[in-house]
Amino acid sequence: MLKSKLHRAMVTQTELQYEGSLTLDKSLMEAADLLPHERVMVYNIHNGERFDTYIIEGEADTGIVCVNGAAARKACVGDLIIIAAYGLYEDDELDSFSTTIVLLDEKNHIKSVKKIPLHT
Repeated sequence: MLKSKLHRAMVTQTELQYEGSLTLDKSLMEAADLLPHERVMVYNIHNGERFDTYIIEGEADTGIVCVNGAAARKACVGDLIIIAAYGLYEDDELDSFSTTIVLLDEKNHIKSVKKIPLHT
């Protein structure tokens, strides 16, 4: 199930000479219920690239979205991306399950946070 996503995050930096991962603003991580080292899928709206990686916590309230390591070849500063986290759930957990969608503006500030229940 889609656990949560950050929608339309703008890449603020890329670091090719890094071991890998995606550095994210701690405040954005908290809004999307994402944890350090959590696996995420990244979808680049500008060029169609898709890759998976893990999250490194960045400084809060900075708007940082930094694509590191080999994945830095798949995104450029200014690209809009979707960062999605998925989870495995037992049937009994789905009764109260909601997906968290965090929509960002052009400066990676939170425009809205929606909780979308599986069952309406």
